[in-house]
Amino acid sequence: MSAEVEAAVAAAFREEWGQIVATLIRVTGDWDLAEECAQDAFTVALQRWPRDGIPRRPGAWLTTTARNRATDRLRREAVGAAKLREAAMMSSPREAGDDEVAVSGVRDDLLRLMFTCCHPALAFESQVALTLRTLAGLTTAEIGRAFLVPESTMSKRLVRAKQKIIGAGIPYRVPPAHLLPERTTAVLGVLYLLFNEGYAATAGADLMRHGLCGEAIRLARTLAELMPDEPEALGLLALLLLHDARRATRVDDAGDLVTLEHQERTRWDTAEIADGVHVLETALRRGRPGPYQVQAAIAACHATATEAADTDWAQIAALYGELARMVPSAVVQLNHAVAIGMAEGPAAGLALVETLDASGALAGYHLLPATRADLLRRLDRRAEAAAAYRQALELAATDAERHYLTRRLAETTNQD
Repeated sequence: MSAEVEAAVAAAFREEWGQIVATLIRVTGDWDLAEECAQDAFTVALQRWPRDGIPRRPGAWLTTTARNRATDRLRREAVGAAKLREAAMMSSPREAGDDEVAVSGVRDDLLRLMFTCCHPALAFESQVALTLRTLAGLTTAEIGRAFLVPESTMSKRLVRAKQKIIGAGIPYRVPPAHLLPERTTAVLGVLYLLFNEGYAATAGADLMRHGLCGEAIRLARTLAELMPDEPEALGLLALLLLHDARRATRVDDAGDLVTLEHQERTRWDTAEIADGVHVLETALRRGRPGPYQVQAAIAACHATATEAADTDWAQIAALYGELARMVPSAVVQLNHAVAIGMAEGPAAGLALVETLDASGALAGYHLLPATRADLLRRLDRRAEAAAAYRQALELAATDAERHYLTRRLAETTNQD
């Protein structure tokens, strides 16, 4: 298979997956069938495009192929004449889109579909997880890692969410404009986790998936333009911009992780930092602070420090303390401990990490032993630090993280 075909299929998956699945869900009412037929369409593309050539409109070709698969499945399984009629009358995504824009006021196809998936009848986590799986194409393992639960647990949650949709007869319908606010928090959560998966991939050879980062930023900017008076939409956009400004320096030429303190700050995207700071200031002027605005403020502290030594760790620690009150998350507590360790010394940070470790809230999360190891190293407790680095190595899932931890372990054990 040529590299051109592989690239075309990969691009089509990024750009068309959500639309294809959403189209099939709308007409069949079956989430599993929609995903299976979409996957089948991409498999067929890998088989036929090398022979027949890449279609002029890959998305339309994939939608038609997936639609035909769904129609065949429904016919074989004798689901009913009504569903077959619906499938036969299926309109193209673009034709359906015009009416949906008029109803919701959301012009971006994928963003509109995200609002559709985030139905308030489902629990918040289910809304976010189902949207990431259905529209963003993230795997169950990737979503489970985002929520710090095993893949098997997340799989069961997704199944239950789909069953609730079917059992309660929840329609797959674009919400009208006046109902968008009740779904906004979930959509923000989807974009946040989509960016996170791109910024620090769940597994694999590459730490970053730039396509996911770019798409998350594009959608966040579209949402902020749609809701200019929603400070958390602005806060999320600012947060993503401020993180993305550093992405070119997060790995070295060998693909190894470079920590924040060692990144070459002259290579950070100053225009993107300025954009992020401006968006954050606009959000804060609304006078309704929220978790994304606080996280953006933390990111701004890092991004605007000329040198690592100039970082205002006391301010960052205070902001993490505020964030922990807003979002009582174990991950936030871990980040707070890191900030305390920088502001008040490694012993103070280690005490918080030890308490968090004893709670079991972050069992299996590689950054917990990695953080503990770093604090122990700074306290010159080498044997304990080495043991913690080894524990983190067993849990790390990306090559870049494993290489970094291996290097740290070697530095710790080779000290004189």
